[in-house]
Amino acid sequence: MLLQIVETILVSLTGGLLFRLLHLPLPWMLGSLTAVMLWRLAAGRNLLWPVKIRNCGLVILGYLMGSSFTIGTSLQIIKQLPAMLLATSSIILFSLVIGYITSRRTGISLATGIIGSVPGGLTQMVVLSEEIPGTDLTVVTFMQTLRLLSSVFIVPFLVIHGLSGNAQQAIAATMPSVNNTVIQPHWNQLLFAFVAITAAWVAVKTRMPTPFLLGPLLGSAILVLIGFKAPYTPPFFVFISQLSIGAYLGLSINPTSLENWKKLLPYILGGSIAVVFFSLGIGLLLTRLHSLDLISAFLGTAPGGTTEMGLTAVLVGADVSLVTAYQMFRLLFILFIMPILLRWRFKGVAAK
Repeated sequence: MLLQIVETILVSLTGGLLFRLLHLPLPWMLGSLTAVMLWRLAAGRNLLWPVKIRNCGLVILGYLMGSSFTIGTSLQIIKQLPAMLLATSSIILFSLVIGYITSRRTGISLATGIIGSVPGGLTQMVVLSEEIPGTDLTVVTFMQTLRLLSSVFIVPFLVIHGLSGNAQQAIAATMPSVNNTVIQPHWNQLLFAFVAITAAWVAVKTRMPTPFLLGPLLGSAILVLIGFKAPYTPPFFVFISQLSIGAYLGLSINPTSLENWKKLLPYILGGSIAVVFFSLGIGLLLTRLHSLDLISAFLGTAPGGTTEMGLTAVLVGADVSLVTAYQMFRLLFILFIMPILLRWRFKGVAAK
């Protein structure tokens, strides 16, 4: 077991270092993801990456994202709730059209095509597919995996090598903080660490979606909003967060279990890319409606997920709080509204 974990670490570090040397976006996450996935498939190795290590990376990322909240950005979020609803509804409707086209062209069921195309979390959509009659769990997993991979590779590349070329965004993991420090820095670090860990535990107990990310995020945000100064986070912790999340995602992907992947592949990739650029268009519209920069608006609407887009926002110096708010709004909308709509739409499928 220990040797398997060590091998996974070495493979992850190799992939991350290669991506860094090639100046690719999110090198330690995408590099480790790619290296672990390819090494396991090509060499047939039985790698191991405990979920507890991944959870530690999510806690760090949750703190980074939550500590970026300020009173000013919170007021902006409340002001932009109609825009969030507009952006979320538009992207979901566009994804439903993509799912319908995919189902008609490939012969998979409509339920499978829709659930596989909706830009929710990979885990959440796979779990939802088990509750909707007429869905193929394997196909949904494959579609959501490719959608996720397309997003986490294309969106950071566009942001870092395209959109940020004309914007003076600092690629650094610096977090904003409030001016009134309530307690001393030493106790401040202990307080934020305690709250982040406790909030993660509470989120797990209350069955919150992605609890190890959202729990520390909410806990850290509350501390900042009531006046505590967020302590500086060394870049090493950002590196640990990327590596631990990337290695876990790499082990979660298993494309060999699908039989008709060649027929599905072009439609899934084409649909995923179309949704990414549709999100870019929605982001551009948001910059006209509100005083948002294009990078923050795009990352907020992009279909990559809260974890991946939040980490990208941290690294490029975007407005992390707004990016997180838009991503969380879409995630919660999908988790709470979509299951009701899908169950209503496909309630009679199983009987036919």
